[in-house]
Amino acid sequence: MVKRTSTIEIKVGLDENNVPERIQWKAEDKGKKATPSKAKALLLSVFDEENLETLKIDLWTKEMQVIEMDRFFFQTMRAMADTYFKATQNTELATDMQRFVQYFGEKTEIIPKGEK
Repeated sequence: MVKRTSTIEIKVGLDENNVPERIQWKAEDKGKKATPSKAKALLLSVFDEENLETLKIDLWTKEMQVIEMDRFFFQTMRAMADTYFKATQNTELATDMQRFVQYFGEKTEIIPKGEK
């Protein structure tokens, strides 16, 4: 039984070509009104229960720099590997994912070689 609900709101300002100019988001926490926060990018994935498919929205503003996108993906993939382990307890695959994240971080120079 649901004991409480919370709302996450995302607003995307588009230019004349439907390219994101501005992304803002806010989330209610324990009934408090939140003020919008700015973002340069967002990745949203939702697993559809009925169709057993993942629906996704990937957006980034024109101001998002490549080095920022590299960092965004590095941090997102690292978090996904952690979440995958927490959800499945599959140490082998989670470790393989973290190895790739390490490789990605080194190749994009987000982290120095050999640093974790």
